[in-house]
Amino acid sequence: MEHPKFAVYVLYSLNDLQFYIGFTTDFNRRMGEHKEGRSKSTASRRPFKVVLVEYYYSKKDAMRRELYFKTSAGRRILRLMLSESLSEINDELRTH
Repeated sequence: MEHPKFAVYVLYSLNDLQFYIGFTTDFNRRMGEHKEGRSKSTASRRPFKVVLVEYYYSKKDAMRRELYFKTSAGRRILRLMLSESLSEINDELRTH
């Protein structure tokens, strides 16, 4: 079975405790770019935790989802969907 190639991902900055929402066709390469600071938009916000990845067969579907997550309503839904994960990450940050 062929794996969908379009990924929408959400990173959580351990620096500013905010989301970064992106789209890619090569998730592993893109994560390397974020980790190594080769992405201007995220270099100063590192380190990150990957908190959500969704794959799509359709580029249009993936781009629509990315745009939705970037709206204020989409960010509110992300915080609700990921409330337990964010709580665990923030607890972990407080203990270090």
